[in-house]
Amino acid sequence: MTASAYQDHLGRPIVAVTGMGIITSLGQGLSDNWAALTSGTSGIHEINRFPTEGLSTRIAGTVDFIGIPVPNAVERSYAFARETTIEALADAGLSGDFNGPLFLAAPPIEPEWSARFELADRSPASDHPGDAYERFLTALRQRPDPAFHEAALFGAISERLADRFGTRGLPVTLSTACASGVTAIQLGIEAIRQGRTDRALTVATDGSLSAEALIRFSLLSALSTQNDPPTKASKPFSKDRDGFVIAEGAATLVLESLESAVARGAKVLGIMKGAGDKADSFHRTRSSPDGGPAIATIRAALADAGIDESGIGYINAHGTSTPENDKMEYGAMSAVFGERLIGGIPVSSNKSMIGHTLTAAGAVEAVFSLQTMLTGTLPPTINYNNPDPSIVLDVVPNKKREAQVSAVLSNSFGFGGQNASLVMALEPA
Repeated sequence: MTASAYQDHLGRPIVAVTGMGIITSLGQGLSDNWAALTSGTSGIHEINRFPTEGLSTRIAGTVDFIGIPVPNAVERSYAFARETTIEALADAGLSGDFNGPLFLAAPPIEPEWSARFELADRSPASDHPGDAYERFLTALRQRPDPAFHEAALFGAISERLADRFGTRGLPVTLSTACASGVTAIQLGIEAIRQGRTDRALTVATDGSLSAEALIRFSLLSALSTQNDPPTKASKPFSKDRDGFVIAEGAATLVLESLESAVARGAKVLGIMKGAGDKADSFHRTRSSPDGGPAIATIRAALADAGIDESGIGYINAHGTSTPENDKMEYGAMSAVFGERLIGGIPVSSNKSMIGHTLTAAGAVEAVFSLQTMLTGTLPPTINYNNPDPSIVLDVVPNKKREAQVSAVLSNSFGFGGQNASLVMALEPA
């Protein structure tokens, strides 16, 4: 192949995906996840990690089948990331030290209630409530607690992954809300395009589901309260949708320059053709109703990929199942794709089955998007029994569909105004 065959329309190195690994509430590993997803199986279930009596939401997509020695958000998130990275590196045919940078999307970290209560119980007494911080520090100095300390370190997960897999340089940990997974991938893409590395390890993980997290999202009226049955709660783009279902998971993608991948004889699973991101300053949690930032994000991803809207054959929607977000995303897609969106481009949401994996969502959905192209199978949007007449989409309702797709758009629109989109393809051209 000539040098130009390894460069994109802007003369940058083409970025290939050579390995993937995934964990969701549907199971561990790409094979089990894809079989469940395409069969329309839901991983949403009643929460058994903590008591839910009196709570308006009692369901989630927790990952409960991996043993965690110390059950906190750091340990869960690390375990999920470790397992998906093992799978992705094996898929890529890589062993030994990775020798490339690590970009990790991780949830905001804080000690869980049980750990904080335990610390408070052993803190010295005081008549002044304002002394709580100093009391906690005194307790930790008197009896150091490494597990508690690590549970409050945002970079702890990436440091452990870097040590385990031999990545190069300072590992980067980021959190851009629901767009985090795409942001990690985007950083990997840019590192390769800029010639700083031939390969990058991009990981997104979220094991942060706790009673406190559930209550916080409930107070925002963001979660579905349709608890019975749990499998029917997440219904993106349906008229009776009432909120998202919080979930856990992780995904790892091995990115390489196409030239490097071909040189070592690696199998190329797909191409990261373009990425776009835009900020939305409308509100701390709500997206701009006119969809302006989301529209700009999609257009930026298409421009970066060097294609127009006619080149997209399938859209992996953010599709959270919240009344406001689904409406906004539909408006944004309509503005970009016009009449092609009505009965033309299939649009489905895997959150109908796995729930919203928050920090991990963008990477989880990138894996599913690539798998859609590799297998020629469009995953369905389940629970689509009451269509919203104001949202006219081909959501691949309830059952998978066989269709060959050569390019996919995957959207991630998050709390705090974080919007990101990826364009992926099977072939470089």
